[in-house]
Amino acid sequence: MNLARAVEQPAATLRAVPSGNLRRRHVLDLEDFSPEEIEEVLGTAEAMREVLARPIRKVPTLRGKTIITLFYEASTRTRASFEQAGKIISADVINMTASMSSIEKGESLIDTARTFQAMGTDVLVLRHPMSGSAHLVARHTDLAVINAGDGFHAHPSQALLDIYTIQQRFGSLHGIKVVIVGDILHSRVARSNIWGLRKMGAHVVLCGPPTLLPADVAGAFGLEGLSVEVNLDTAIRDADVVMALRIQKERQESGLLPSQREYVRYYQVNEERMAMAKENALVMHPGPMNEGIEISPTLAHGARSLVEAQVTNGVAIRMALLYMLAAGSENE
Repeated sequence: MNLARAVEQPAATLRAVPSGNLRRRHVLDLEDFSPEEIEEVLGTAEAMREVLARPIRKVPTLRGKTIITLFYEASTRTRASFEQAGKIISADVINMTASMSSIEKGESLIDTARTFQAMGTDVLVLRHPMSGSAHLVARHTDLAVINAGDGFHAHPSQALLDIYTIQQRFGSLHGIKVVIVGDILHSRVARSNIWGLRKMGAHVVLCGPPTLLPADVAGAFGLEGLSVEVNLDTAIRDADVVMALRIQKERQESGLLPSQREYVRYYQVNEERMAMAKENALVMHPGPMNEGIEISPTLAHGARSLVEAQVTNGVAIRMALLYMLAAGSENE
């Protein structure tokens, strides 16, 4: 059955729909994804984007399925995006925060997850400040787990929506030069994007202050298709895409940045620097943006910006992930 037709069918008919190449129960990071699996997600998202374009954005695809979003950290885009995605495909979506649960009474993450499992939850979307938390839940429960951000480690759905957004504009990522600028060392978005972009054939350039770059890039990711440059003017030359990362105030307070003024001077993505990139080069930002610091306001909202497209595509990607995990579990 074609996926475009499948999204119009009741949930019961999904038993006949193959889950494609995404033969996994969890989405924890893109490190262990194959290029074919990433393509499968992007193709599924394309079908979901057609649903988003309808006058009535509601299909019964995951009717009867339960999705819980459990966020230990504040979030606007990711949390709302997963909630909207689940509701559009008719899943029952329950939003939980640490302050709303027994976590406040001392309950462990594993015990909380096991409680959700006992309730018959199909997919748990988890954001947690500790790296490895999503892997821990996946290992100790039978829940299907989507990592919505764990510490400095990974944010796979953000990377997938970034890849999807670039593919929409360029058709293919093979040979595309993507410059990621900012706090690479502490960025889960950067880490997942490095894995995903390289698997899809893009050349990735990491750029930022030396104190905010990984000490052993070769050991962490390997060298093929990846380079590091501390000078943004050099890094941005002939770039197809420039992705600015949010600079957090605590980096300056911990001594990793001299001042915001110095960062703006040397690492802000602005119109003057984008003139060194390719003529059709585009800018991205995972949000939330500190306009005037890591990216200039006019560039953030100008014709070259893909920021709003990233937000829209985030819903389609997360619809695809929820569909592929929840529907795929019926075929196991």
